[in-house]
Amino acid sequence: MSKIAFLGLGQMGTPMAMRLLEAGHDVRVWNRDPDRTVALSQRGASVAVSPSDAAADVEFAITMLATPEAVHAVLFGPSGLAETLGGGQILIEMSTIGPQAFRSVAARLPDGVGAVDAPVRGSVPEATSGRLHVFVGATNDDFERVRPILESLGDVRHIGAPGSGAAMKLVVNATLGASIVAFGEALALATSVGLDRAAVLDVLAESPIGPAVRAKRANVEANRYPPSFQLRHAAKDMRLVAEAAEAAGLDLKEARAACAWLDEALRHGAGELDYSAVVATILSTSPSQEVFGTFPNVSWRSS
Repeated sequence: MSKIAFLGLGQMGTPMAMRLLEAGHDVRVWNRDPDRTVALSQRGASVAVSPSDAAADVEFAITMLATPEAVHAVLFGPSGLAETLGGGQILIEMSTIGPQAFRSVAARLPDGVGAVDAPVRGSVPEATSGRLHVFVGATNDDFERVRPILESLGDVRHIGAPGSGAAMKLVVNATLGASIVAFGEALALATSVGLDRAAVLDVLAESPIGPAVRAKRANVEANRYPPSFQLRHAAKDMRLVAEAAEAAGLDLKEARAACAWLDEALRHGAGELDYSAVVATILSTSPSQEVFGTFPNVSWRSS
């Protein structure tokens, strides 16, 4: 078993760190809000007082954070992780930050520190049960070292060289954003032309966007969006997709449309809800649609 530092105990990080503990690894955790460490401490994790403290004497340091800026702060800010990382240790960066940000992180690490990108597809239920899909960018040697750890979290796929895992995650997220927006727009059209919503949902569940419809139908029907993947994170991820496309000289209109809808949902106060709340935002624009849902202090009608 391995000695692992795990930094970032949000919705995804907490169950992922718990899986590593359950697999028998020696896990040291850190989170900006120390209250988030209590449950893991009670299950046997040690608790670091700072990122630099977390990395002392471990073989692997895992970061699972919300944004590229958070990753840079934890690694290179005061008492940062990079202060104590040294030769032979491996950073496993599992946040969704994109390949460019990952490579900028890897370039700043101390000599001899391995850098592996391993973002995941899946949300809280998959993280809890060890059924995540893990996309790994790594040298062959580093991949063989990290694979036993990552297999505790789910299905592990070696995509290619460092940075390729982060790139693959953006490709996957492009489809996630497009499918949930297609769901919302199709339902808005159906509402506007007077179709029965239940019948429409039945048909859409067997359509090309069926996986999105089946996964989020209950949320839409109940107009309740308990977060398994917060909309603010989905909006950030789609912005990374759009930025990567722009850097590559691509005009991905569907990605830009998904960004626009998710940003609109953010403006309506849906950031802490599940990303499927964007469907309610789209439905609110239908002229024939009564107010479909409300978030605190939010009007769904344009002035």
